[in-house]
Amino acid sequence: QVQLVESGGGLVQTGGSLRLSCAASGTFISISKMAWYRQAPGKLRDLVAGIRSGGNINYADSVKGRFTISTDNSKNTVFLQMDSLKPEDTAFYYCYARIMTRRSGTVAFTDSDYWGQGTQVTVSS
Repeated sequence: QVQLVESGGGLVQTGGSLRLSCAASGTFISISKMAWYRQAPGKLRDLVAGIRSGGNINYADSVKGRFTISTDNSKNTVFLQMDSLKPEDTAFYYCYARIMTRRSGTVAFTDSDYWGQGTQVTVSS
C-alpha cells in the first residue's frame, strides 16, 4: 500500500544543480526516517543523506557542503538539493523511508523499509 516516488533526476553539466523529490503515498502511520542513496554501475548502494523524524541529519563525506536534505512533513516528501555537481555524483538515486504501517487485518504495527524505483542523475564534464 505504500509507495515512494522519486522525481527530479536528469542530465546536468559539472557545477550544475538538481533538486530531487520523493513523496510517500499510501496507508501508513508515520515515517521515522527518510534518506537518499545512490548506486553507480558496478558499485554498492551507498547512503548520500538521511534525515530522522527528530531532525537529525547525516551526509556522506563526499557530498557535505554541496547537498542538502530536507522534508516537507505535511506532504510526506523528502528533498535532496544537489549543488556543485561533479561527474562522480553520476548514479541512480534511490529514495528510502522507514515507515510504520498497520499489519493487514490486524491491530499490530510494523516498522519497515521502503524504497523508491530510483531516478538517474548524470553529470557530464
